[in-house]
Amino acid sequence: MSQQVPDIDLYQKVVHEQDAQALRQLYQKYEKLIYSFSYKMTQDQEVAEEAIQEVFLKLWKKHAPYDESKGKFSSWLLTMTRNTCLDALRKRNRHETVEYIEKDTLRVTEETPADILEWKEKGSAIQECISALKDEQQKIVQLFYFHGYTQQAISKETDTPLGTIKGRIRLALKHLKTCLKGKGGHEE
Repeated sequence: MSQQVPDIDLYQKVVHEQDAQALRQLYQKYEKLIYSFSYKMTQDQEVAEEAIQEVFLKLWKKHAPYDESKGKFSSWLLTMTRNTCLDALRKRNRHETVEYIEKDTLRVTEETPADILEWKEKGSAIQECISALKDEQQKIVQLFYFHGYTQQAISKETDTPLGTIKGRIRLALKHLKTCLKGKGGHEE
């Protein structure tokens, strides 16, 4: 393991050749990130540990195809992790009311993208770009991407029309993309 194999090559070996060693390398590289992200999102050690297993099981069983043209492998893994955590939270809270879930979600402290993605070199650039957004866009980005709120829940929480929320998310993402490109970021 002395030579660094690109993530896409490891992914291809896992998917096409069922290469357990390639899966092990991806696991060793990303397990801490996925655990940290999951734990910060769920505040539950057991759910975070299960998320790691679920993400890599999906990868192994080819339940989540990766498209290199749509972004970085690490971003795709984090999106898959986010969705896995949301599914676990929904399953755990299936019998609770929506109001209780939303109140419970509000107890999660606000975290910046740099807290979640501090392992990345560009973590500070992401934080800087989010800080440059208007306050209402910052809040919506935090609620949507890092606290798992739906657009409808954000609309209700902020007493803002759903169409406005959708527009602010689109605009925030456009600004973030432009800002990150200006800081040397690029899509792989």
